[in-house]
Amino acid sequence: MVTHEIAVVPGDGIGNEVTESAMTVLKAITESNNFDIELDTFDWGSQRYLNEGEMMPEDGLDQLEDFDSVFLGAVGHPDVPDHITLSGLLLPIRKGFDQYICKRPNVLFDGIESPLRGYTGNEIDLVVYRENTEGEYADVGGREHRNQDHEVAIQSATFTRRGTERIVRRAFEAAVDRDGHLTSVTKSNVQTYSMVLWDDIVEEVSEEFPEVTVERLLVDRAAMDLVQRPDKFDVLVASNLFGDIVTDVAAAVTGSLGLAPSGNINPEGTHPSMFEPVHGSAPDIVGEGTANPLASILTGAMMLDHLGEPDAATEVRRAVDEQLAASDGPRTPDLGGTATTDIVTEDLLDWIRP
Repeated sequence: MVTHEIAVVPGDGIGNEVTESAMTVLKAITESNNFDIELDTFDWGSQRYLNEGEMMPEDGLDQLEDFDSVFLGAVGHPDVPDHITLSGLLLPIRKGFDQYICKRPNVLFDGIESPLRGYTGNEIDLVVYRENTEGEYADVGGREHRNQDHEVAIQSATFTRRGTERIVRRAFEAAVDRDGHLTSVTKSNVQTYSMVLWDDIVEEVSEEFPEVTVERLLVDRAAMDLVQRPDKFDVLVASNLFGDIVTDVAAAVTGSLGLAPSGNINPEGTHPSMFEPVHGSAPDIVGEGTANPLASILTGAMMLDHLGEPDAATEVRRAVDEQLAASDGPRTPDLGGTATTDIVTEDLLDWIRP
């Protein structure tokens, strides 16, 4: 029997609550499939920073390197600036392990009401391929003349041909496997160096995929169209910053951030990939037991796919589909219900159990 070794970093806030739900479901799914998972939990995050001055130890990547995958709950704490939480844990893992694909699928599930009028279950189904290691989130720049009237801060976006080409090619490959439509999201009308390079590479790579229809949108137009015509999108590919923006819009129009999974993927397998729900640590509801666990559970399904367990992943997604479609199914407050995290998780297990 194959055993997959998973490093679990629950992180901050509701990350601890929803990660527990996801791991419970993953453990249950192994009972009907011929594999097992072994979990090793790391208490890295903002509380560690408050206690010890660092989000994770200096050798954190070395500790994670030999795992088959990493599962992250959430990052963020009201007493720790966001640039510290992200730069101290999430971004070093993404960059250090060359997880250059951030894959974020968004589906309007049957039984879920979109905030947009006129859309019903499964009429919105798109996936965003976000460049995950460079672009606008590159840590290039600095501050000078601090606390003086002429203080200056410079933050430089970094786009390489290699980094852009590999995410664009992966997005085209995804479009071939889906509906054959790719939308490239840029701001090349004003970012005339980085984004024009991006446009050039999209044009070059598109010649290898004549079966894919290519649409090019500026990021502001893409955000508008995700509200006005979300059903027309299939695969979107975007830079680090723009991908971050459009995925939150896509999650909102498909019902809730509580339903949006995500994977930070190193497709070559030279390092472990890391999976995390799109939502944050939600400090306003920590400890209330009402966080929606489904994004974390669906993230677990993405991880199972990556680990070579597609049947188990499909079984998890089927259970979520059926639970959400059931008229009397439990819903957490973000979906208009009153159910707790535990109630939703236990009910989902009933859909999984033979």
